[in-house]
This record gives sequence, C-alpha cells and structure tokens, in this order.
Amino acid sequence: MNHVMHIRTGEAAVTLTSPHPQVTDWATRYFGPWWRAAPGRAEHGAVLNVHIDPEMYRAFSDEVMAQSHTESEYAKARTFTTDPTAGTVTAVAPSDSLAYRVGNDAQRLTVVGTDILPACLAAARIAREAVWGQLLRAGWTLMHASAVATEEERALLAFGNKGAGKSTTALLLARRGGMALLANDRIFARADPDRTTVRILPWPAAAALGLGLLDALGLYDVVREHLDAGEQLHPTQHQRVTEALTTNRRTPLYEDSGRELKTQLFPDQFPTWFGIPLATQATAGALLFPHTEPGATPAAVGTERMPAEADYFT
Repeated sequence: MNHVMHIRTGEAAVTLTSPHPQVTDWATRYFGPWWRAAPGRAEHGAVLNVHIDPEMYRAFSDEVMAQSHTESEYAKARTFTTDPTAGTVTAVAPSDSLAYRVGNDAQRLTVVGTDILPACLAAARIAREAVWGQLLRAGWTLMHASAVATEEERALLAFGNKGAGKSTTALLLARRGGMALLANDRIFARADPDRTTVRILPWPAAAALGLGLLDALGLYDVVREHLDAGEQLHPTQHQRVTEALTTNRRTPLYEDSGRELKTQLFPDQFPTWFGIPLATQATAGALLFPHTEPGATPAAVGTERMPAEADYFT
C-alpha cells in the first residue's frame, strides 16, 4: 500500500508517496504547520517516491559506481552522480546510505534508503527544493529573513547579517507582541502585478534557537520539561546541545569555527510547546533591520535601509 501526501503553497505542489507511513507522517509534521499537507491520491506534476529498501539501494549504488560519474557534496555528504546527458540521473551518498534518481522530465523523483530517519530527512529536503523550484519559476524570490504576522496578515520582516538579531526580533514580537511566527530564517516574497503589495510565504525548516536566546525568552525550562517527559527535538540537533539541555547548561555553545550550536525545533513545537501560533502567509507591512551590540541601550535608529544583495538567495 502506498501512502500519499500532497504538499502545497502558493502555486507550487509536490506529491509524496511511500509504502512507509513514517515518511508521509514526517512530511505532515514538517510541512503542515506552515504549508498545506494533506493525504489523497497521486496527482499530475512533481511526484517524489520514497523507499526503504536495502537491495534497491545497493542496486542504485552499483549502477552509479559502474559507470562514469562525478563527485560532489550534497546535503553535507559525499555524493556520486551519473552523467546527466544520459537523461535519467542517479546519485548515491554512501555515508548516508541514500540514493536518488530523477527522470528525464524532472517530474518523477525517487529516494531510496536503508533506514527510515535518513530517508525522511531526505524526502523533506527534496520535496521542499521541488516546491522552491516551482515558486522561482512563478516569480517568487527566496530571502534571508525572519518574520511575524499580525491578525490582519501584515508581515513584519527582520533582515540582517548572521547574528544581527533576526530570530530574536521575530520571537520577541511573537512571544510578547501576540503575533504569529511566519518564518524563522527564510521567506518567499513576490510583488503582485500592481506592484503595491508584496506577498510573503514561509520556508518550512527546523528552527535553530540558541540556548541563551531560549533562556532570555523564558523558554529554556519549557524545552527541558518536554524533554524530561520523553519528547524529542529535531534529529539534526548536535549532541552537545542535547547534553547541555539535559544538564541545565544555559550558556551558548560554539564550534571551533565560531559557529554557535543551537537547539533544533520542529515547526509544530512553536504552538504546542510555546503557545506561539504559526502563520501560513501574509503581505509585507514593515521592514526591520535589527542590530545587536553588547551593552547598548535598546533604541530606534533613524537611518533608512532597504534589503541588500546579501538578503537574497541567488
């Protein structure tokens, strides 16, 4: 029996199918709060088939390695890919035991894995990328921003470089301003034909929140309570963060490179754990450009700004 899930937002849609209900259940949890994810029959358009089949994975892997292929990095994994001029393209990522295949028309995609969790993560990633491609063709632009929405579906968009305070601004507005969280890190934006309105759609993803931010917002203990009750955060979370949460360590954690290690939350944990509702769409109402400076007194800066090249994904 194949389980079928339709994932939609804006003009874009992808159908996810799998014999394994865990795959479609994962997609429902991942996409449902911000996009639309509903069961149904397979439809025309982009279709992603997901299998947990060690023998099929080995067959795909042998096929790739037996012919001319290129090596690259995809999703942080060493990946080998067949020549795309042949039509159907097959790729394999041995470290994750995942194989991928896309047909000539790029509308039929297949993911094959040997374990449920890596296959679920890959299916969500590829389904999101398929929707991204369709939205780009429909005139949408992906931007680096956090956002909240008012009850009137007006969006307040926070832009800035890494560490500027985008997530902090959005969560403060949602937590204490009674707004709905529209996006934690990325948004889709498109101006309507009359050029007077800019529509905003969210980008579903695991939300990365630092330990210090959780503590400052009064959410750290909430997370600990749910973990103590046996609930789990997103599996991409680093083990050091999990250990910090279980031992009540609240100071920020960093890699040797200086990158902060953060908690990774499922989208649905904002409403169920924190009581923060999620918004599925809005129109741009205001642009915010937060700047964080230790020891500074909070204040509005009178200079005018607009999104810069670094705020766009190209």
